[in-house]
Amino acid sequence: MSFQQYVHQDKYGTGLCADVLYQIIEMRIPQNALGKSLGELFGMTLARGSINRLKAIRASRYEGGYQAILARVAGGKLIHADETKVEVDGKDAYVWVFTNLQDVAFVFSESREASTPQTIMKDFHGVLVSDFYAAYDSINCPKQKCLVHLIRDLNDDLRKQPFNSEMTELAMGFAGLARPMIESVDRFGLRAYHLRKHKSAVNRFFERLSKRDYQTESALGYKKRFEKNREKLFTFLDHDGIPWNNNNAEHAIKAFVKLRRCIGGMSSAKGIRDFLVLLSISQTCKCRGVRFLDFLRSGHTDVAAFCGPPPTSEDPQTIES
Repeated sequence: MSFQQYVHQDKYGTGLCADVLYQIIEMRIPQNALGKSLGELFGMTLARGSINRLKAIRASRYEGGYQAILARVAGGKLIHADETKVEVDGKDAYVWVFTNLQDVAFVFSESREASTPQTIMKDFHGVLVSDFYAAYDSINCPKQKCLVHLIRDLNDDLRKQPFNSEMTELAMGFAGLARPMIESVDRFGLRAYHLRKHKSAVNRFFERLSKRDYQTESALGYKKRFEKNREKLFTFLDHDGIPWNNNNAEHAIKAFVKLRRCIGGMSSAKGIRDFLVLLSISQTCKCRGVRFLDFLRSGHTDVAAFCGPPPTSEDPQTIES
């Protein structure tokens, strides 16, 4: 009997299948190396294709749980979003992540067009936290742009132009605006009651900005960027529990980047989707404070049912990858 037939009939048991998935997804062991290891340990002759079929069969089993994760993310009050490139059959494709504080959902797309986030968030009414990629602007909901991205860009350009007094003034002005907000978050958490007091400083910043007639191209570009995104930079001041950065999505996307190195461009679109179903469950387990291997061995297919109510916290926690 073939390995695939054993898997279908559960003759290797939930335990072995769980260990295989754990090593592929959590430990990021290449399937060829895993097949050799299993052969040495258990005397099985397992080609990469056999392990890949096991992955596909189990991903199909967890599809309902994956869809439940997507539904919980899209039905919540907060989404962090990010995307990264992946090579499939020699062509560029994209993996998107949509996450809140308890659930992580990875989605495959053949392009970076806005249709993917539009589909996922078509009924979303919370706040979207993202970087400055234009596709996210098409979502009909309040938005919070990642201030960490903006600060990084300012610092990078300032290092390139250390004698540009306009850039120095702009960077220092924005740092002086953002620092007290971050200190309030550190002291009181993400509570609008304590954060709304900073809105008057925001208004003063933009009033001064509107009166400045910058001469250098870089400073003028940042002035336009600030003014274009004015309504999206400080949304967190008006909402409880909305972060000022996109760290949760960035941590989640790093988990896929590490897995992508293991995959190495050898997977098909179907194979990538299978990986993403399992990775979504793995990262959701991590968010909820349970071990992925324990979930796999449990026989459950829904992470929420296995974990019970998610841990409550007044302040968001980032996902460690």
